[in-house]
Amino acid sequence: MWNIQLIIISRSIKLISQSRSHMKKMSVCVCVCVCVCVCVCVCVCVKKRETSNHINKQSSRECRSDHCFLYHRERREDAALLTYRETHTHTHTHTHTHTHTHTHTLTHSLMAVPYGGKKKAWCWASYLEQERAVAAPSKLFKEYQSFPQCKNGFRVGMRLEGIDSEHPSMYCVLTITEVLGHRIRLHFDKYSDCYDFWVNSNSPDIHPVGWCEKTGHKLHPPKGKRHPWSSYIKLNKIQTAPKALFQNQNMTVTPSGFRVGMKLEAIDKKNPSFICVATITDMVDSRFLVHFDNWDESYDYWCDATSPYIHPVGWCQENGRTLTTPPGYPDVKNFSWEKYLAETNSLPAPARAFKVKPPHSFQLNMKLEVVDKRNPALIRVATVVHTDDHRLRIHFDGWTDEYDYWIDADSPDIHPAGWCAKTGHPLQPPITPQDMFETSEQGGCPTPGCKGVGHIKGARYSGHHSAVGCPYSDINLNKDSVLPDRLSGEMPGSGVGRPRRAEPSAEISADANDEVSSLTLQQALHQSVFMPCSSPSPSMPHCWDQHSKLLPTVAGITASKVAAWSVDEVIEFIQGLPGCKEQVRTFREEQIDGEAFLLLTQVDLVKILSIKLGPALKIYNSILMFKTTENSNVYFTEG
Repeated sequence: MWNIQLIIISRSIKLISQSRSHMKKMSVCVCVCVCVCVCVCVCVCVKKRETSNHINKQSSRECRSDHCFLYHRERREDAALLTYRETHTHTHTHTHTHTHTHTHTLTHSLMAVPYGGKKKAWCWASYLEQERAVAAPSKLFKEYQSFPQCKNGFRVGMRLEGIDSEHPSMYCVLTITEVLGHRIRLHFDKYSDCYDFWVNSNSPDIHPVGWCEKTGHKLHPPKGKRHPWSSYIKLNKIQTAPKALFQNQNMTVTPSGFRVGMKLEAIDKKNPSFICVATITDMVDSRFLVHFDNWDESYDYWCDATSPYIHPVGWCQENGRTLTTPPGYPDVKNFSWEKYLAETNSLPAPARAFKVKPPHSFQLNMKLEVVDKRNPALIRVATVVHTDDHRLRIHFDGWTDEYDYWIDADSPDIHPAGWCAKTGHPLQPPITPQDMFETSEQGGCPTPGCKGVGHIKGARYSGHHSAVGCPYSDINLNKDSVLPDRLSGEMPGSGVGRPRRAEPSAEISADANDEVSSLTLQQALHQSVFMPCSSPSPSMPHCWDQHSKLLPTVAGITASKVAAWSVDEVIEFIQGLPGCKEQVRTFREEQIDGEAFLLLTQVDLVKILSIKLGPALKIYNSILMFKTTENSNVYFTEG
């Protein structure tokens, strides 16, 4: 029995040992299999990662080579960018040093977002492929429009001499207040930032300090400075822009037959249907200044011999066109060039001096980058939608066609695709339906697609939140300017076409007070609005008395004082006008401050702000009276 049990036990032990050995072998096999699988998986992952990295590198390289521009549309970050402000100090040194501190948006931060993270990328290559479009070839652009050969060396705070863009015959002292890529923003010392303007760093309109004295041009120093500008610079150690930064200083001048004082026929760029009698009043290098006889200098423009806007004397007669004679010329119907040249003791520009410029080669649907004239700090993606021999009609991609406009093919404000990336300037990509939705959801500016960047009144305001300040709103869309003239203080005319010289205003009779008293308030207001006294004259006391009887709360308040009003002060004034309390809500919602208030027209009040005609007339009449008071004070002070 015991033997049998021993035999069973021994066999059992043997079987167990064999089983353990077999299990070890199986375990080893399983381990080996697992290791093999892990290795295979690791290899596959590594391979995929290498492939992914390779693709990403290729994609990144492709985007960079095609000038990739990055932006994002996330609500929180977009709002943060729009509200970001950098308070900085401009120290303008004149007779005494004063500190001018103001807040502005870092415009370049809006779109110049570094690559990576969650930011969405936009690049020309992908966009052109997606739209099946063609970028305008670089060869179609002038040298000054194309990719620059050197870096922009201008810096904020540098002083220079340059042409006033609104008064092209004037050379002024200017300070650089902002640098974006190959562009600089220029500021008139002692004037509001509203009058700042942008130029390219290679612009022929800017010169180093001392250029005017050297060339015999009159320099207009900062307001209030009468002593020699060169002496002032030395005494106060003002930072001036180095001469080496001005690319126009080494230009080769090609002799032409034009001379200062010569007469010609020229197209008015602001009113292209007019061809007018004109005179060459200045020459610099290969360019000359065209001035329209008996018109103010705001219509002047610089051009060269190839300009399609100028013609020799007699061109209109030869081509069956109407020549606009100088305002005030006594015998318009019998105007004769021969007689006029004798009367003015001048010579005609020789016909041989005019050079024919060949038509441009831009084609429909070509893409390019264009400075937005309504918001000059921005450059947008644009498309050529129409052409003539020397102009382009451009359309900003994603926007409606109401924002389209004509621009000269040789304008310094158009550039080839990739110019912004090359120069380091932010590019505004096409707006999308998503952008339209997000801007409407976020509140702020109600204009579709507008993110509240920029302001109708220029660089003084970094942004806006209502239609009143929006450069793209219906209120401002067709306004060339809403600012008073920097020098005269006059507001731009609202009439259509070329304004004539101011005619003597009809004097109001001494019995005007009796006439007013017999009118109803509404009738008198209507008469006052539609027949306002627009210019200072000896009859001003009578006109002022007529207005002040209608709205006594306006008496004695000048436009300059109103311009400094806050939103609350404007609301307080509106509340004080007879029958206008219901309009307070509108002014509060639109956040209209004093300066915005002065810019309102009767059409704005009625059609845009939906104010009834009666209150609108009272409000608009008040605005006219503020401006009239300002002008009358100037008149009587100067008189």
